[in-house]
Amino acid sequence: MYTLNIDTQAFIKQHWQQKPRLMQQAFVDFEDPIAADELAGLACEEEISSRVVVTKGEDWDVIQGPFEDYDQFGEDNWQLLVQAVNHWYPASQPLVEAFRFLPDWRFDDLMVSFATPGGGVGPHIDNYDVFIIQGEGERRWKVGDKGQHKRRGNNPNSPLVEDFEAIIDVVLKKGDVLYIPPGYPHCGETVTLAMSYSIGFRAPSQQELLSEIADSLIDTNQGHKRFTSKEEPSSPGLISQAHQQGIMDLLVQLAQDPQAYQIMLGKLLSQNRFELDICEGEEPLSSDDLIDAIEQGAIIQRIGGLKVLRLEQDNHARLFINGEVYPLPDVKEDVLQLLANQVSILPEQASELIEQPTLLAVFTQLINQGLFYLADDE
Repeated sequence: MYTLNIDTQAFIKQHWQQKPRLMQQAFVDFEDPIAADELAGLACEEEISSRVVVTKGEDWDVIQGPFEDYDQFGEDNWQLLVQAVNHWYPASQPLVEAFRFLPDWRFDDLMVSFATPGGGVGPHIDNYDVFIIQGEGERRWKVGDKGQHKRRGNNPNSPLVEDFEAIIDVVLKKGDVLYIPPGYPHCGETVTLAMSYSIGFRAPSQQELLSEIADSLIDTNQGHKRFTSKEEPSSPGLISQAHQQGIMDLLVQLAQDPQAYQIMLGKLLSQNRFELDICEGEEPLSSDDLIDAIEQGAIIQRIGGLKVLRLEQDNHARLFINGEVYPLPDVKEDVLQLLANQVSILPEQASELIEQPTLLAVFTQLINQGLFYLADDE
């Protein structure tokens, strides 16, 4: 339904995390996967992250959702943004699929915006990669070069920056895509009533990694090795360079030991920043119920936004799903790959898979946890 009209491998080599790129008509005959009123309806829900940004001259007010009505904002100079729409609106998943030439662990969410003329969020810098897809209407985007950009209000923690010199200045039309890597200032301003879609990709920071590995070492009672040395500095108040490096090498050793970091990475990278639409049934499903449903043609389907990941060269047969480990002893690598790559498992495939007791038990567990559900084979 949504096919990117670009050479994805050339894009990765030449632009990905390197420099911005404008891709005009990257989607031919693009159709909005969600209507403005449906987006507004999602922003009424307490569990869905949403905000309205109101433009006031050279400043912006941010109002957090949920929202009951929008009349208060008038007819121009505001923008509604709803995060993780792919978690809550299944019809948006095909748009996400178009970007799965990049690994799932990097994928953050699909943010959708409805903007009135003059609406925007101001010049800012993101710490993640983003693809901006234009739906109905038109928006003007400016992108600056990397560099030392003055933060608004001299606040070093603010993503907002003062104005910048544009290296890209374009009005996006339906089906156009603008890619912006981390660190490049950019600013969007709405020309006509517009729907826009932001596909974000992010990676963990050093802070996040150190925090997660510390928690993991405590949970697994690992990481007890201490620094030892054969030489000491002549001055009692000195921490020698050799001692500094030797102490920090303890962290390097952890980073080189898969037994110390793999579970931590699998859990961390399979988590979502935004709440999932967990769909637990009223009554627990038994394994026999699952077998019957598949025999009647049911599809085993992931809920929107769920990450199912495996580790290359993992010494254990397992998957990482939504921050948890799912051991799958005796399940072959090609089956693990299938489970990690496919969002839907069709009845014929499912029938073969559940012949293995381990997989039957895990599918039943995942459905009862509300992470997978049974869908009709349309």
